[in-house]
Amino acid sequence: MSSENRIRVMIVDDHAIVREGIAEVLEQSGDFEVVGQAGDGDEAVGMVEELMPDVVIMDILMPVKNGIEACREITATLPDTRVLMLTASNRQGAIVQAVNAGATGYLQKFSGKEMLLSTVQEVASGEFRVQGEAARRLVAAMGGDDDGGPIPPSESDRLSIRERDILRMFARGMSYAEIAEARGNRNPMTVRNAVYAIRRKLGVGTRQEMGVWAARSGLLDDDEIL
Repeated sequence: MSSENRIRVMIVDDHAIVREGIAEVLEQSGDFEVVGQAGDGDEAVGMVEELMPDVVIMDILMPVKNGIEACREITATLPDTRVLMLTASNRQGAIVQAVNAGATGYLQKFSGKEMLLSTVQEVASGEFRVQGEAARRLVAAMGGDDDGGPIPPSESDRLSIRERDILRMFARGMSYAEIAEARGNRNPMTVRNAVYAIRRKLGVGTRQEMGVWAARSGLLDDDEIL
């Protein structure tokens, strides 16, 4: 892919080895250009207007200025720049604060390379990407959707057992390939097609909406909320 078409990314983390590792993964994919790195939130805020990245990958816990504060300033100054929080924290309060500060993605550091690449791609395209346990905690903190209640059994039964299993894994943040492997299917495209079919059945348009539906229907109840 030419440099003009690559997604411009800035990486903010107080550990150089983390920044360099993320940069290597992104650059090797060929779809991204790492335009800058910063070691704390204050440095990031000072650099972002000059670099004009499409996506800022931001840690939360950093010295001088944390990622939440930096995210709030960056999104206020550059509303077209997306901020993806990449952190070891999965605390409900941190997730809510990040979203309130303007973050459009939240991903844990132990996520695999494929999940990182797909999440940055989707956040850059305008999707709101908070999945898995983080999505369930966000739903719990905000009380679900308008009625705040669980999805009735009649609604849950719109999906087959196979579809519910795929949705459960998808909402927990697993990639198409990981779901295919877990189900003994070597073709990730089969899973991708199943996810699209689930979207149509549920009448939802984004991954986040699928995660909310999975949480409210009880598919994620095996996970513990701290």
